[in-house]
Order: sequence, then C-alpha cells, then structure tokens
Amino acid sequence: MPKSYTVLLTLALTFFAAAATLLDAYQILSFPPSLLMGLRWAAIGAMGVWIYQRHSLTAWIVFSMVVGTEIGLDFPAFSQHLNVFSKIFLRLIKTVIAPLLFGTLVAGIAGHSDLKQVGRMGWKSLLYFEIVTTLALFIGVVAINISGAGYGGGIKKPDSQSEPVTMAWDATELKVDTVKNTYQLQYEGNTLSAPAPTTKQKWDEVILHIFPENVAKMIYDGQVLQIVVFSILFGIALLLLGKGHHRQTMLNFAEGLAEVMFKFTGLIMYLAPFAVGSAIAYTVGHMGIGVLVNLIKLVATLYVALIAFMLLVLLPVALIFRINVVRFLKAIAEPVSLAFATTSSEAALPKAMDAMENFGVPRKVIAFVMPMGYSFNLDGTTLYLALASIFVAQAAGVPLTWGQQILMVLTLMLTSKGVAGVPRASLVILMGTAASFDLPEWPIYLIIGIDELMDMARTSVNVVGNCLASAVIARSEGELIDPPQEA
Repeated sequence: MPKSYTVLLTLALTFFAAAATLLDAYQILSFPPSLLMGLRWAAIGAMGVWIYQRHSLTAWIVFSMVVGTEIGLDFPAFSQHLNVFSKIFLRLIKTVIAPLLFGTLVAGIAGHSDLKQVGRMGWKSLLYFEIVTTLALFIGVVAINISGAGYGGGIKKPDSQSEPVTMAWDATELKVDTVKNTYQLQYEGNTLSAPAPTTKQKWDEVILHIFPENVAKMIYDGQVLQIVVFSILFGIALLLLGKGHHRQTMLNFAEGLAEVMFKFTGLIMYLAPFAVGSAIAYTVGHMGIGVLVNLIKLVATLYVALIAFMLLVLLPVALIFRINVVRFLKAIAEPVSLAFATTSSEAALPKAMDAMENFGVPRKVIAFVMPMGYSFNLDGTTLYLALASIFVAQAAGVPLTWGQQILMVLTLMLTSKGVAGVPRASLVILMGTAASFDLPEWPIYLIIGIDELMDMARTSVNVVGNCLASAVIARSEGELIDPPQEA
C-alpha cells in the first residue's frame, strides 16, 4: 500500500475511533464497548503499517506508547504481567552508568582539558560552562516546583505486593543485629526482616559519602557521585603524566570504552519500544488513564523551562558579548534541526562546527571549545535532569527540602557531564541520581514513555548552548570575525 494511502487511512480511523470514544465517554451517544475497542485497534493496526514503512526507532517508541495505553485500558489484568519488560530495560541501562561516566569524564579531562596548553581559553570555557549549566539546573528546579507536575491524583504509588502475616509469638524467634540496626523475625522457617529506621545524615556524613572507599563497592552500590569523583581524579592524574606512552594508552582505553558504551546503549535502545509499551500498559492498567495528565504536564514544564532558559540566560549572554542574534540563529538552524530529529547532540557536531566557522568563529577556537562543551556544557540536559529528578520525588510522595534539592543540583553539576553522545543517555544519569537520593524507581518507568518528546527539545538546546559558547569565547579573545557592515 502506498504511504500516502496508509497515512490517510490511519488518520481516518484514528478520527472515527477518537470521536466515537469521546462521544461515548461524555454520554452524548452510546456505543457497544466491543465496537469502540474494535475501532481503536483498527486505527492502531493502520498506524502500525505506517510506522513499519517509516523504519524509525522514534516512530516505534511513539507507537508503543499508543499500543501500551490501549492494552492498559482494554486488558488491565493482563497488563500487570508486562512490567517485567520495562524492568529488564532499566536493568540494562543501569549497567552503563559506571563505564560510561568513567570513559567520558577521563577522556574529556585528559583529552581536552590541558589548561597549560590552551591558557586563557581553558579557564574561560570551564568557568562559562559551569555558570551557564548551574543556572540551567536552578531554572529546572524552580520550574518543576512551580508546576508541581508530579503531584495530583493521576500518579499513585503501586500497591505493596506483601500481605499481612499473623503468627503466634511462642513460635517466633527474634534476632537483633545491633551493628546494622536491623531485626529479623523467624517463624516456622520463614524470615521477615525490617530495615534500619532512616535518620537524617549529618553534614560531615554527607561530605564523607561523596568520596569512594572501594572502586568495586561504589560500582556495585551504584554511587554515581563517587564514580564521578574517582573519574575526575583519575583524569587529572592521567593529565599529569605528560605526553607519554602510558598516558596515550590509558587515554585510548578511556575513549574506546566511552565509544563502546555509546554503542552498547544504542543496542539497548532497540528494546525501548517494548519497554515503553509495557511500562505504559502497566501504568495505565494499574493507575488509570489519569496518569497521562501528569506526564503531559511534565513535558509542558520542560518546554517552558527551556524557553525561559534561552530567554533569561542565553539571550542576555549573546547581547552582552555583542553577538548578532538573528544571524546566529540563521547560522545554527540546520544543526539544531538535525539534533532535534536525531535526539543526539553529537550527530549535529560536524554541521555545528561548520556553521560556527561560517559565522566567524576561528577554527582553532571551535576545535577546543565545542568538543569540551559536549562534555561540560549540556544546558538542556542538565535542566531536564534537575526537573525530572524532582518530578520523581513528587510522584513518589517523597518530600525534598530546599537544602536537599540544592544538594541534588550540586550532584547533577558533576553527573550530567559527558552524556551528549547517545540518544536518551540522560536516563542513565536519572537512574543513578534516584538511587543516590533513595528515590524509588517506578516513577522513572513513566518518564521512559515520554522521554523521546523531551529529548528532542533538550538536545536542541544543548547544540544552541555549545554554538553560543564558541562565539562567546572567540569574542572574549577578540577573534570573532564580524561581517562587514553595509554602508
């Protein structure tokens, strides 16, 4: 069937199915439930044929959201058995955290941050990157606190799988562990355990927790901040080796490890449609269709926050450094469009470098600033991570004080570095951040389904921010070439 006919058939069936469902829901007209279900599945079938003709992973992910929603509505009991697929996907994503962070940070520091060689551009770039990304993080925190997208009746904590147990105390043995501050009740061969009561950490304990005591332990426990600290120190030590065989060998290993983990994540993303569909089906079947309202609010919050960031941060920066905004936007239109479509900042890197050279930034400035920016200047990603992390806490009903949110921002300042190379790699950081702050994972299952929509926007902002950074550094060095003004 030609693609044009498939599109028309899909639109027609979707319109009739949606119209009939809405008319029935608002009791304007009454239709048999089997007819409504048949219309919806016919529309989904036509959509599936159209998606098959497009050969796009993005399209398959969006399609899986639709299929998952319908399965959750029509077969809620069956949908509760599908959650295993999203759990498999998230387990595989977790395996990427430590090697990806290590490879990207070590390669970024030892390969690009030779401050003795680059002099002024080095500290100017790093200072600019940290100021702008920190502002992005705080804008994300403020936006999600204002919108409260995770609050409301749409999202509810999944019911506990455990059931109350009644036992006779004369047949029960109580074991108390005074070291771990836990206890166990043993009853007829069965053991019930209770974790230690949670206590607020002191400031010295929080600081001590940042630094690793064992490399294997920090990886096993998924301590993202400890992995980042170790990777930064390792990268600095590698940098101090100078230009020698040992440094180049380890640098090649770090770069190779990062590239392999990007490919590894790319392979895992082929499972994303199954994970997304099963997560949405489980969520809708368990919590109802109202949960989608919260997800739409999250997407809207992100887009508004990104627009606010560009207007309140990037635009003033461009004006302060006397950068022609209109000409700049025209120059970066193509690489930004490519980033939006592919959801990968690095896919747009060659075009972005070429565009900025045509804009008037010298090649030597571009060659230094833009590659380093792809590790340290991810404006859109850092804003999203702050916003999504607090959304997880809101959805789970875990209150976070402003002090805890600031600590989370400081953590994300480090953990968000170096994740621009692969689509949706920020999920890796989000999972690690949730684990570091003892937040539950189940709200992240919901974000997976809409992560594609958010990734397009934040990746585009990443590219805009890095292109602007190269122009800012060139202007500060007095090397930005302005076009001749017409008489």
